[in-house]
Amino acid sequence: MAAERPDQILHAGDIGDLGVLDQLGTIAPVLAVRGNIDAVSRTIPDAVVLDVLDAGRPRTRVLLVHYGLVGPRLRREVAQLARGEGASLVICGHSHVPFIGTDRGIGVFNPGSVGPRRFHLPIVFGVIDMDRQRLGMHHVDCETGQIWMP
Repeated sequence: MAAERPDQILHAGDIGDLGVLDQLGTIAPVLAVRGNIDAVSRTIPDAVVLDVLDAGRPRTRVLLVHYGLVGPRLRREVAQLARGEGASLVICGHSHVPFIGTDRGIGVFNPGSVGPRRFHLPIVFGVIDMDRQRLGMHHVDCETGQIWMP
């Protein structure tokens, strides 16, 4: 797992020092949204909709936001935005709690947090693997490099 080589890095907010995005950009292209600790910026949006392509054709649509969940459920306005944009997956941050689930027929993925440990939460990042047949999600423990399971 330590050899993860992403095609793209999606950052779900709470960036802090914007230099972090430059550092991540040395690994792969970065797409980020603003979190509650981040200043309002013309370069960092509050939400992004992206199409994941397969052989140049849309495969799935993803909504990237910071505030996405209340507990294990999508916030009403986020579910509405996802539906309005045709997104089948919402990636969100804020709680720093690693989560994979479904709500209202929409996939939900919180990749967790790689920053300093908060409370008793694990230090993990999320991975989305896609091939022609499936889309898989998991978390990687930053301390061990192994797949993390709750």
